[in-house]
Amino acid sequence: RALAPAGDSVIFQGRSLHVVSWAKRFLFSPDQLEMPVSRLSGGEQARILIARLMLEPADVLLLDEPTNDLDIPALDILEESLQDFPGAIVLVTHDRFLMDRIADQVLGLDGRGNAGLYADFYQFLADIKKDMEGKKDSKSTVQSKKIPGKKRKLTYKEQLELDGIEERILNAEEILEEFKQKIDQPEIMNNPELLQEYCRKLQPAQNEVDMLYRRWEELEAV
Repeated sequence: RALAPAGDSVIFQGRSLHVVSWAKRFLFSPDQLEMPVSRLSGGEQARILIARLMLEPADVLLLDEPTNDLDIPALDILEESLQDFPGAIVLVTHDRFLMDRIADQVLGLDGRGNAGLYADFYQFLADIKKDMEGKKDSKSTVQSKKIPGKKRKLTYKEQLELDGIEERILNAEEILEEFKQKIDQPEIMNNPELLQEYCRKLQPAQNEVDMLYRRWEELEAV
């Protein structure tokens, strides 16, 4: 009933398929067809949900992190089912391997309100790295500017902050560079959860570097 609610067959892409054939497509054996769904594993129940989804009449599928909490068989079934879907798919995901195999266009968001279309995830990642390296190079050439007629001297606390800010910037840039190098490591790139974790850390690290440079300029201008 979970796989074929209307009887002993389903209609998939205009063809009638017996429930046994439909079940085998999602890695269920015939002797499982009378088993209560509650006795199935989490991965098996996920495969049932994918089977039901594929029977829904639709021109567009909007999927938000569909690979979360799926086991390997369910991931394979999901990928095969999406490849067979005749309509358009909008896929929101951190699973770059699924993107590589499914998506023919990637919409990349940089976290600062900008977006761009890319051929694949690697092109998007390369663009982010290029942008960050360009910002770092431009900051390294910033010269201290003295404002004539300054109204006051630095306070003791501000002078201490200025004396130590270069070291803070160096430390922040080292952390940022470490995260960027982590993302390039194969063991990270091959682990969606770790890749997502370091991508989340990347932007706050960049924000910290930007903030320190702004504060340095403010102190130098006093």
